[in-house]
Amino acid sequence: METATATPAVRKAPRPRADALRNRERIVTAAREMFVELGPDVPLDDIARRAGVGNATVYRNFPDRDALVREVVCSVLDRTVQAGQLALAESGDAFGALERFVHVAADERISALCPMVASTFDQHHPDLEAARERAEQIIEQVMNRAKEAGQLRTDVGVGDLMIAVAQLSRPPAGTACLSADRFVHRHLQLFLDGLRAPARSALPGTAVTMEDLRQAQ
Repeated sequence: METATATPAVRKAPRPRADALRNRERIVTAAREMFVELGPDVPLDDIARRAGVGNATVYRNFPDRDALVREVVCSVLDRTVQAGQLALAESGDAFGALERFVHVAADERISALCPMVASTFDQHHPDLEAARERAEQIIEQVMNRAKEAGQLRTDVGVGDLMIAVAQLSRPPAGTACLSADRFVHRHLQLFLDGLRAPARSALPGTAVTMEDLRQAQ
């Protein structure tokens, strides 16, 4: 008598991890765009629709709005770090590397995301603090290299640079966020020209650090 061979149960193959990562990246990208365009209160369902994923996928990755906002801010800071690393890797004109870095940082729309950090969730979350520290360190390194080359005035600090980037890349009240983008780099370049050494005037006060900015909040 032949023994019946049990047919193994057919198991559904799990989705590749790469697909899950791509979905997460699409959600973060869509959220960043919509936060910039519409503010932090945009419905999560709308973010899911733009990302091309289901609502459940959004909530599986980000259980609440705070988690999504935090991820968006951290991803922007991490891309800013990458831009800084590229600037440090450049040879030759240290001030030119600083200029390119500042324009890339402005394109990340940090200015539009900063208010969300202050009003939406815990500013001292370890992930956010780690990302912020990495960004501040790389910005300081890019600036120090230009100072050591004698190309960047010595009386400015990381805080000075970040305030200017935030203010100059934020549209004036009553103007559309995206329609003002075409002026951002023009005004940033005017500011950058004022950073060149030798300084043409003495600045009031002392160089502003990021700690100065935190204490002023």
